[in-house]
Amino acid sequence: MLTIKGELGVTDFYDVVFKDESIQIANEVMDTVQKSFDFLKEFSENKIIYGVNTGFGPMAQYKIKDSQRIELQYNLIRSHSSGTGNPIPTMYVKSAMLARLNTLSLGHSGVHSSVIELMTSLINRNITPVIYEHGGVGASGDLVQLAHMALVLIGEGEVNYQGEKRNTKEVFEKEGLKPIKVALREGLAIMNGTSVMTGIGVVNTIYTRRLLNWMISCSSAINEIVEAYDDHLSEDLNNTKKHSGQRLIAASMRSHLKDSSLTRKRAHHLYNSNNGNDTVTVFEEKVQEYYSLRCVPQILGPVLDTLNNVEKILIEEVNSANDNPIVNVEKKHVYHGGNFHGDYVSLEMDKLKIVVAKMSMLAERQLNYLLNSKLNDILPPFVNLGTLGLNFGMQGVQFTATSTTAENQMLSNPMYVHSIPNNNDNQDIVSMGTNAALITKKVIENAFEVVAIELITIVQAIEYLEVQNKVSSKTKKMFDEIRKIVPVFTQDVVMYPFVNNVKEHIINSED
Repeated sequence: MLTIKGELGVTDFYDVVFKDESIQIANEVMDTVQKSFDFLKEFSENKIIYGVNTGFGPMAQYKIKDSQRIELQYNLIRSHSSGTGNPIPTMYVKSAMLARLNTLSLGHSGVHSSVIELMTSLINRNITPVIYEHGGVGASGDLVQLAHMALVLIGEGEVNYQGEKRNTKEVFEKEGLKPIKVALREGLAIMNGTSVMTGIGVVNTIYTRRLLNWMISCSSAINEIVEAYDDHLSEDLNNTKKHSGQRLIAASMRSHLKDSSLTRKRAHHLYNSNNGNDTVTVFEEKVQEYYSLRCVPQILGPVLDTLNNVEKILIEEVNSANDNPIVNVEKKHVYHGGNFHGDYVSLEMDKLKIVVAKMSMLAERQLNYLLNSKLNDILPPFVNLGTLGLNFGMQGVQFTATSTTAENQMLSNPMYVHSIPNNNDNQDIVSMGTNAALITKKVIENAFEVVAIELITIVQAIEYLEVQNKVSSKTKKMFDEIRKIVPVFTQDVVMYPFVNNVKEHIINSED
């Protein structure tokens, strides 16, 4: 059971979203929320407070009668529940709910305690609002997407419940749940924030780290397959660079390969005159490997460093107040500003999708190296274990890998700089953070497809070379995992089920 105290980390999201761990709210958090609500209720009686007794956005110039304050909140929620496109998968919505719950628990939003209580119940019972991909510009937060969350909290709209899309009212009646109490600014407080882009972003980082681990394993295994020299992974070489990511990737690959009998020492083969190297004019074997094998620490190092920084920024956002206005009980004041603006998240999502696209490019190049017999000199064309000419080996799936990588290259263009003014130019510069997070999600999914194809090819190569007992224990474990899903291909078979099954396996693998 995770206790919400206003400070969440990536591990907490993993436990709740991936492992369905239940949550509870600390008593001191509920006290803070209640004090915030009580203060705002009293403070707003004789003052103009945006979203309490004014209209919204460019209509904030209109004063709202006291008798219409509650109606104002319902109008906001219903009118902005305007998302379209594909529904966002429930895992990402649950992550967004946890992010929103946490920021509302900080006591800077002035919401009624029923918001915290109901959101906790929905998360624990895996009842997630139906939220659509299209609609958010990420400036006044995820207004449209969070409106769909708020719609469920007032007992309307639709939810995903036990694997089905259901009417919220019916599910609430079945589960004995009551809608929130709309008392002051609950509609605006729920909607006015960055929690959807951030929730999606946190899940993106979890999957990216998983993908990176598979890329390290693939890269290590290919070095074994070609019996590469290992000095490009050495501590001495990589420590001459100051970047921690590069050093950590190299160390991970050394750990992966520590008991391999295939990688070679340069000193044994090229630095030893007893091998007759002093009389050779043309070396048959490569003195250095291609960059996709030799420069892995330098390529995946920036990926790791970027991922770590993205996680840091997202967790800072999760643990921040990101709505407007901001309630400060201690100083007895309400501040108006723009904490809902999603630029921090948008920029980090663009960075993440760039490095994930680069990983898919690395995987595609490593795949091509294995498939092109003229490059590797040790494997048949397309790692074809059948009859050359009659059978095709991995030829067909290379098209898929190339196509998917090209799509990732196109999708890696930034959303951060694609601001379009809207809302009567009130929102004259926006973040497009939700779009950035969703496109990053797509890039990650694509990258898993490319790596799945690479993994199948690596297993086929090991099978052809009959080096199952010479590879490292970690490569052997990976080989055995994939071999349980994919048979040895000697005859041509329909490939897409195997690619999809391997993709599913590596996406869902435990870290």
